Amino acid sequence: MKFVAFERSKQGTGASRRLRITGRTPGIVYGGASAPQLIEVDHNALWHALKKEAFHSSILSMDIGGTESQVLLRDVQVHPYKQLVLHVDFQRVDATTKLHMKVPLHFSGDDQSVAVKSEGCIANHVISEIDVLCLPGDLPEFISVDLSGLRKGSSLHLADIPMPKGVKTITHGSDKNPVVVSVVVVAAAEEAPAAPAPEAAAAKPAAKGKK
Repeated sequence: MKFVAFERSKQGTGASRRLRITGRTPGIVYGGASAPQLIEVDHNALWHALKKEAFHSSILSMDIGGTESQVLLRDVQVHPYKQLVLHVDFQRVDATTKLHMKVPLHFSGDDQSVAVKSEGCIANHVISEIDVLCLPGDLPEFISVDLSGLRKGSSLHLADIPMPKGVKTITHGSDKNPVVVSVVVVAAAEEAPAAPAPEAAAAKPAAKGKK
């Protein structure tokens, strides 16, 4: 994806506030051999770009004054209740340096699995994105996960997902092979309620009182 940014000369709380009033969002680009660079971005264009998954997980082409450079979105500060982006951070990309990124998972095929079609189950997505380590040229926009082989009582673990060439997964904590998708039963057959037992004897009519 490509976006346009502009050089920013002033910094500080007051300068950033005045910049936002004009419809621009302050930001910074850091990393690599160059010094950090102050930038500003059109707020509306940035707001719409942030709604796209690829803007968060892929290498971006940043145009400043006709010069393009490769960057990654690293941090976004948003107003707690207004539709307002307060600040944005980008990191320069070096083609020879590996990146640590979060990549979204795209699931498909669960409606074709035996678990969903005939065993009354659904696929519960436990993890929606994973951490990967790779060179910029190998970074995938997303990773496809095929769920067509799911069956009742099974689950899909991280090690079961084929990774693109040059991409290595990174796990945190003690679980090195976490569950990505679990199969949950939602339509188990219920036993029909038992018919009420017939009464042993019909109730006797009440005795008539004597006149």
